[in-house]
Amino acid sequence: MEDTGIRINKYIASSGLCSRREADILVERGVVTVNDVTAQAGTRVSSGDVVTVEGKAISPKEDLVYIALNKPLGITCTTDLRDEDNIIDFVGFKERIFPIGRLDKNSSGLILLTNDGDIVNKLLRAENGHEKEYVVRVDKKIDPTFEKKMENGLPVDGQMTLPCEVEITGPHTFKIILKQGLNRQIRKMCEQLGYRVVKLKRIRFMNILLGDLKVGAYRHLTKEEIRKLKGS
Repeated sequence: MEDTGIRINKYIASSGLCSRREADILVERGVVTVNDVTAQAGTRVSSGDVVTVEGKAISPKEDLVYIALNKPLGITCTTDLRDEDNIIDFVGFKERIFPIGRLDKNSSGLILLTNDGDIVNKLLRAENGHEKEYVVRVDKKIDPTFEKKMENGLPVDGQMTLPCEVEITGPHTFKIILKQGLNRQIRKMCEQLGYRVVKLKRIRFMNILLGDLKVGAYRHLTKEEIRKLKGS
């Protein structure tokens, strides 16, 4: 059977350099070559091909890394090392890794990091509907209508949020399970109802739990966690 190879963005992601989405940008910039020919969006890579990004040869990673971090407040989920609070320098991992999704700087809790660019692309696709669970504290007593209004959806950035699950846990606190990831979504939903979020922590991403992981610490995912993550 003829070897048709794999798409260039998937090949770059499998090297651990970046996600597929970021790989597409590199291709658009014209800094990717396959056998000394500038790659295009539809370029496919076969066994034996030489791929370079900005003049540096890359190849698929054999040892893939998946870790769970309890992100502290003040750390930015960016790979841009010019940001002095970037998550990469904070973790200080020996290999190049990048976060799966993001938590804003003023939020804490579970964030996954990996060098598997292929799985990043898969997990961040909104249509997959992966669950993310948070515990939240707001600045004033929660109204009896709050839960239902949050669950039914609210206008955020020109669109209605998808239905979600909310559980009131105290006068000022609640848990929420989302299946989408709009920018600062929980904060903006609360603002629509007249509340300000004063504390927000993610405690679950799909099948991965934060558990008792200490703030600022990370752990490697178990084989079973990785298997379920990839099989989602």
